[in-house]
Amino acid sequence: MAAIELKHVFKKYDDKVTAVNDFNLTIEDKEFVVFVGPSGCGKSTTLRMIAGLEEISSGELWMDGQIMNQVKPNKRNVAMVFQNYALYPHMTVFENIAYSMKLKHITKKEMQKRVSKVAKILDIETILDRKPKELSGGQKQRVAIGRAMVRNPRVFLMDEPLSNLDAKLRNKMRAEIHHLYQMLKTTFIYVTHDQTEAMTLGTKIVVMKDGIVQQVASAEELYRNPANVFVAQFIGSPQMNLLHGKIFYRDKKYFLMVHDHRIDLPKEKGEKLEQKDYIGKKVFVGVRPEDVEILDMSRGGDGLKMNVEAQELLGAQTNLFLKRKNTHIAVVVKGRSDRAIGSECAICLDADKIHLFDIDTEKNILK
Repeated sequence: MAAIELKHVFKKYDDKVTAVNDFNLTIEDKEFVVFVGPSGCGKSTTLRMIAGLEEISSGELWMDGQIMNQVKPNKRNVAMVFQNYALYPHMTVFENIAYSMKLKHITKKEMQKRVSKVAKILDIETILDRKPKELSGGQKQRVAIGRAMVRNPRVFLMDEPLSNLDAKLRNKMRAEIHHLYQMLKTTFIYVTHDQTEAMTLGTKIVVMKDGIVQQVASAEELYRNPANVFVAQFIGSPQMNLLHGKIFYRDKKYFLMVHDHRIDLPKEKGEKLEQKDYIGKKVFVGVRPEDVEILDMSRGGDGLKMNVEAQELLGAQTNLFLKRKNTHIAVVVKGRSDRAIGSECAICLDADKIHLFDIDTEKNILK
């Protein structure tokens, strides 16, 4: 088992810089938890506190019912895979993988057995006699993972393990890590700044900003129901569009105005906004590029008028970038778009697919 709980954890440096601010999280046994956020958000620092490589300034870290604050790193039975692989250059692949067992005076027969088993799983049986300088980036990554696996840890900690690889290899290794997790059936905690890695790997995702947890949820929940503007725009590519709007109630109907475009709101959604005193107030209106509909103006389509500013053809889809005065909107359309740069178009926003955020707090109003 490897259930982990962080209770009101802080990490401060010189009592001036707060790298991690009141971090609370429960990680169930066998979960794949991903810490994701921009550089400097505290995700790696949190991982290092779990590993015991960073001291916790205040708060508690529990593993399987035992408080771990004062437990030394080598006594925590966790294995960490670093961004730079941290392989010993003078040792062969076999020696790198077996090194932790050698320090524990495990028999050569047992070492051979464990290394062979791991090498077979990771498909590195043919490179066991090579030195790190002879390996590709992907092979080095597999060796680093293999070195962690032979320890049979209760928790795997991975700190941006794929960031040094090219895009093609990163995709391949991401799939391999997912397969490894399904096979080993143990707890994984994974740090990345890449939202694609987070969304595809994590059973639970922790979005962080400035040392503070913004939201803890599944990939689907983060995408469909973001807690605030930061999460909404961090998750998804192209990022969520953010517009200015205002809530109205007239003639027994609730509606939202974005520029001169009216969006009628369902009664249930309107009543919630009224209960929260948002009638007559300005809000941020969020809509994902793939949820924006472009109307056929030749058929009298009535929507928010925009001009095509740029476009990106990506094969299966085209990203259109529209502009109206100071308002910019990205739209994803299937296949190829024949719209010319500078041409006019009209868009429609579906009331069931928009997100409303408070202007001041930037929190999701209807969450």
